[in-house]
Amino acid sequence: MRKQIVAGTCAVVAAIGIFIYAGSGERNTADVEEAQGSSQPVSQAAAQDIKQLVSDYSSRALTSQSASITSTQLIVDSGGPNEVTYDLPENEFFLSVAPYVQKTHPCATHSLTGCQGEMAGQDFDVYIEDAEGKEVMKQTVKSQPNGFIDLWLPRDQKLQITVTHDGKQAKTEVSTFESDDTCLTTMQLS
Repeated sequence: MRKQIVAGTCAVVAAIGIFIYAGSGERNTADVEEAQGSSQPVSQAAAQDIKQLVSDYSSRALTSQSASITSTQLIVDSGGPNEVTYDLPENEFFLSVAPYVQKTHPCATHSLTGCQGEMAGQDFDVYIEDAEGKEVMKQTVKSQPNGFIDLWLPRDQKLQITVTHDGKQAKTEVSTFESDDTCLTTMQLS
């Protein structure tokens, strides 16, 4: 009987925790669920919620059996019978960059729950410009616990990315078209 009471209490506490997390912040789960699997453009509110989900998986605030991100969708598999997909904003492209000095891994589709970069929790100066030389981004960012820098970039462009850390630098060109990779692990700092 005592085991049943403890199990019931744990279930109630878990349910309350899920309820509080789902209702916290400015999340609007109805917008996220509406965007899920739809072919209509993602609303601005749903886009923010999806970006927050991506951030939560990258920072390890959320865990799942797997969560990966293609050029068009966030795909979450919690180990149950169904995986959940969320359409990404139509005018933004997600790219996760893992600058490195010594160790990297090959990657094309970024796994928010599986990819691990060498330089977790480090500050990087990131400069991005478009094909005409116009500045798209210039800021200092901190890599996530997974060693990656998550970027939301304009879609359907060719961009030049420069990453600098402790006097070392790496440059590369990327493109943000529908068939492009979302994981960049080839930027070796030297």
